[in-house]
Amino acid sequence: MKLSDYSKIFKALSNNQRLKIFLLIHNECCPVEGSIKKAFTKACGCMSLSRSTISHHFKQLHKAGLINCEKARLTFKCSVNKETVKLIKELLK
Repeated sequence: MKLSDYSKIFKALSNNQRLKIFLLIHNECCPVEGSIKKAFTKACGCMSLSRSTISHHFKQLHKAGLINCEKARLTFKCSVNKETVKLIKELLK
């Protein structure tokens, strides 16, 4: 992984709202895999942001490689990208 890739990851997490959403997905909503709708709804409920802003934050987390999202029928499944988290831990050692 290049230094610029790490920069994108840390830039995505440097935003308080995105960090909060990432932790929400990681800890509460879908530690392994769950519905992105559930995570999105939970984020909407605990953050005073518009739905479009929260959607933007989900997209930024996905673009940075921090979460995986895949379509499953009428919903999306999202999960924390464990490989990216592993690379961050290795960098910080």
